[in-house]
Amino acid sequence: MGNRAGRSDFEWVYTDQPHTQRRKEMLAKYPAIKDLMRPDPQLKWTVTGLVLAQLLACWLVRGLAWRWLFFWAYAFGGCVNHSLTLAIHDISHNTAFGTGQPARNRWFAIFANLPMGVPYAASFKKYHVDHHRYLGGDGLDVDVPTRLEGWLFCTPARKLLWLALQPFFYSLRPLCVHPKAVTRMEVLNTLVQLLFDAAILALWGVKPVAYLLASSLLGLGLHPISGHFVAEHYMFLKGHETYSYYGPLNRITFNVGYHVEHHDFPSIPGCNLPLVRKIAPEYYDHLPQHHSWVKVLWDFVFEDSLGPYARVKRVCKLAEDRL
Repeated sequence: MGNRAGRSDFEWVYTDQPHTQRRKEMLAKYPAIKDLMRPDPQLKWTVTGLVLAQLLACWLVRGLAWRWLFFWAYAFGGCVNHSLTLAIHDISHNTAFGTGQPARNRWFAIFANLPMGVPYAASFKKYHVDHHRYLGGDGLDVDVPTRLEGWLFCTPARKLLWLALQPFFYSLRPLCVHPKAVTRMEVLNTLVQLLFDAAILALWGVKPVAYLLASSLLGLGLHPISGHFVAEHYMFLKGHETYSYYGPLNRITFNVGYHVEHHDFPSIPGCNLPLVRKIAPEYYDHLPQHHSWVKVLWDFVFEDSLGPYARVKRVCKLAEDRL
């Protein structure tokens, strides 16, 4: 089951991404959508609660046996840390404090980053803008796997390994595909993170630090919530490059499942994305959609037509006003 008889290249298209035109049409037809482009007043409190929950967990795991530490890192910490990465995703669009306060948003993302154990927020922001501007862009959108990944991870066992190692691929891929100069915020993000990790180590020992790192690696690897990595842009149906998921896990992932809506209107916070679909259902209800992230992972592993190559790619002209 699953072999090199599957896809041997990406799906190359020569059209612009569909989100730009749909955005123009929808704003002309439903100007009320503009009212949804405002900060999420609850985001800062939810994120603070998640960070404090992980701090409490650090204190609680001090004396735990290692097997139970890893169990709770997967079952609880993995959910919290994955949720925090999606909060950072939302904050990268300035949804915590608004577009007029970019510095507060950047620093708050660094705060949300603390329980993850490794610096991430500033680098994510730097590359995520390209994912929206150049969706599927060859050499520009680092969300798309490399040719090496597509060629190597082509059988069920290998695809399973690829899913388990997602944190490493997402971290290393930008350095290979589209390396950028290190920014001041990335340096500050790293310093703050190292100070936090050192403080946890000094206060409570090595187990809480191991718990935080395991929460990130396990929660972003082979985990039910990680289905969104595959569900969002892998081509389950030819001709469709972005998919939404409207299931219950949106409640703990800042509505990242509303992904078509998010790419149509990146400045609308996750809390308001269901309202976009409610205002303009005719733009979304007919589109193919996912109902289970676990099923997404299962199909990805066992369907020959799916794998790292199952992505739409296009050659994009580099914008002059690079961010």
